[in-house]
Amino acid sequence: MSQLTPPVRNNFFDTPIEFLKGVGSQKAALLNQELSIFNFGDLIQYYPYRHEDRTIFHKITELNEQMPAAQIKGRLREWSLAGEGSKKRLVAVFSDGTGVMELVWFQSISWFEKNLRPNAEYIVYGKPIAFGNKWSITHPEIDLLTAENAHGGYWQPVYSLTEKLKRKFIDSKAISKMMRTLLEVSRPHLAETLPAELIQKYRMVSKADAVWNFHLPQSYAWLHQAQRRLKFEELFYNQFRLLKNKLLHKTEFPGLVFDKVNLVKEFYAHHLPFTLTGSQVKVLHEIHEDLKKGKQMNRLLHGDVGSGKTIVAFITMLFALDNGAQACLMAPTEILADQHYQGLKKFADSLGINIGKLTGSTKKKERDVIHRELLDGSMQIIVGTHALIEDIVQFQNLGLCIIDEQHRFGVAQRSKLWAKNSRINPHILVMTATPIPRTLAMTLYGDLDISAITELPAGRKPIRTVHKYDAHRLSVFGFLKDEINKGRQVYMVYPLIEESEKLDLKDLMDGYESVARAFPDVPLSILHGKMKSKDKDFEMQRFVKAETKIMVATTVIEVGVNVPNASVMVIENAERFGLSQLHQLRGRVGRGAEQSYCVLMTDYKISKDTRLRIETMCRTNDGFEIAEVDLQLRGPGDITGTQQSGLMDLLISNLAQDGEILKVARLCVEAILTNDPDLQQPENAPIKVHLSKLKKEQTNWSRIS
Repeated sequence: MSQLTPPVRNNFFDTPIEFLKGVGSQKAALLNQELSIFNFGDLIQYYPYRHEDRTIFHKITELNEQMPAAQIKGRLREWSLAGEGSKKRLVAVFSDGTGVMELVWFQSISWFEKNLRPNAEYIVYGKPIAFGNKWSITHPEIDLLTAENAHGGYWQPVYSLTEKLKRKFIDSKAISKMMRTLLEVSRPHLAETLPAELIQKYRMVSKADAVWNFHLPQSYAWLHQAQRRLKFEELFYNQFRLLKNKLLHKTEFPGLVFDKVNLVKEFYAHHLPFTLTGSQVKVLHEIHEDLKKGKQMNRLLHGDVGSGKTIVAFITMLFALDNGAQACLMAPTEILADQHYQGLKKFADSLGINIGKLTGSTKKKERDVIHRELLDGSMQIIVGTHALIEDIVQFQNLGLCIIDEQHRFGVAQRSKLWAKNSRINPHILVMTATPIPRTLAMTLYGDLDISAITELPAGRKPIRTVHKYDAHRLSVFGFLKDEINKGRQVYMVYPLIEESEKLDLKDLMDGYESVARAFPDVPLSILHGKMKSKDKDFEMQRFVKAETKIMVATTVIEVGVNVPNASVMVIENAERFGLSQLHQLRGRVGRGAEQSYCVLMTDYKISKDTRLRIETMCRTNDGFEIAEVDLQLRGPGDITGTQQSGLMDLLISNLAQDGEILKVARLCVEAILTNDPDLQQPENAPIKVHLSKLKKEQTNWSRIS
């Protein structure tokens, strides 16, 4: 079939993929549908996720099961069908002169029967498995031996593919073949995207060489250099967009000036019931410096569980009230909103401040009063959940928005909140109790100023964490009885609510019954996400008032529960929780002056990663150290969650591994923006041109944190 003539386009990389030689309309439709590859630009940026070493040939006698894969040259002797039904398979005998092995196919049997050549020489590649004294490879890659491939010497890119593509014989080799065709015609169009000075300073290869050698590396050394260059470029532009928006924020977005501090001084002098830590004072100073500038504050406050973010939030609200503005605090759950409200109300009452709470379960009569008082300005502080972003909620002069555990809200939800002041941007403080690894903070929150509370309030003792197996349950229960006899309270957390056939876990109801049997004279509470709000509140209040001594719960108590008398946290099936979640759960105890404990219960059979999580929890209470281990184990995508994925825009960089490249890229961006913020200098022309070409869908969410 003759190749279609591509339409004339201003940008070569906008050419539809069907016009690439060897693709055509049918393959193009599959690439569109399965991989969202529509044009040359999409294909050239469809990077492999790993590369296989095809530089070495192994002998059959050298094989061992520790090999992830092996490449072997040999002769295909014969083949035959074996088995029936789902076990039907094609088995071929393959020999390389040192030994004999089997090649096995369960799929596409008729195709292989038609196309395999008896006694022909082939190269096979796959994972070797030993059956008795015979080696075999199931579904190997197989290619006729030719003059071109006889000496190996290349690295095979491996691309993410769907089953449908594989059934249509579009595998990594097919993608690689398309890529070679595209790279051969696109080299003149691959413009340099970094200033020459940066390329020389850090000894990077050119953009064209990097793209070619990432897809089709000439050697491992070239592959390494290509990866290094492309990761730097990707992180450079990620940081450029974030830091440019941060600069814009500091210069172009006005905010209310909060320079009066009368209420703050009165509270500090007469009503603050404890001494702030040095870290809290430092953070408040950073926040107040922002609030005095007349520019919109856009700051992230992160601190470990129990580090005292709530009092920092309240004093920040007082800055707003001192200057005639209102403040709101939005939390992701009713339990957390109520916890904040109860915590802030006692401070507000001492100053005669009108504070309200608005959640989904607030009664209509109360809602009407809250709506009226927010609109006329007589309600100065409102704490709530998503209910705050409803259109009916209007403020007289909203000057400060505080978002707690902000990653639990979608971008659109957050943006609706600070649209509540149509005259001027309210100041923004986002808070999280999840310690954020430095590399992740630079990427996710690189456009925000960041404050961290790094020390716990005085008098808090580090929580002692221990790992116990199910066989130790009786001794654990004995320890719990001792703590309860001392007047303490206990949390017992389970991963599931109802019994699951697929997961051999102790579900909540079974756990509740076993705890009730073990502690027949101890009053219990139960709390889980499927309960009605009023029932949750009832159970929670019983526990807060110490009417019950053991709270059997799911992770609904992960955030927002503050019971200083609770001294023990038992986490059942701890292997089913991530590090961050384990740390958050542990933070529910250790809130009083008494020694607190966290007991991690698991089965004997746990994975290597689980063991590392458990050992990390037992070794340290430092949330930032825990966050770094979590990043290494899970990767940034899992930590941030799907709601944040649009912020990443990373095709090949891995924040768990590429922290040093990220730091260097950020320093380079900071230097360029300091010296040439508008990119007027000739040497920065490549940056200006590349920014203008960046796809519009690479949204930057910095305006709304």
